[in-house]
Amino acid sequence: QVQLVESGGGLVQAGGSLRLSCAVSGRSLSDFAMGWFRQAPGKEREFVAAITWNFGFTYYADSIKDRFTISRDNTKNTVNLQMNSLKPEDTAVYYCAASPRSQVRDSTGYDYWGQGTQVTVSS
Repeated sequence: QVQLVESGGGLVQAGGSLRLSCAVSGRSLSDFAMGWFRQAPGKEREFVAAITWNFGFTYYADSIKDRFTISRDNTKNTVNLQMNSLKPEDTAVYYCAASPRSQVRDSTGYDYWGQGTQVTVSS
């Protein structure tokens, strides 16, 4: 079994930063892609960023490119999302997810999900 637990969410002023962390336990994820998704009230869940365990290839949504950075720490079994220059439109529940497939930008490709962590950006 795979368990994902997010942490690091909170309230921050526009222009500020937050660092989200996803702790991974259970089976090895060496062949997995790890992704971050977010969902705001009244909106559909959207892709934010992803990284592969094997080579660390990264993928980003255009809306957050150059502001967010995804990374992995193999020694700690964590996936992180550094969020800088936050905007009010970044407000959402952020979810960590794991995909055993090659596609990374579609939520339907992910089999395991964390509980989510709230990020609120004030203006």
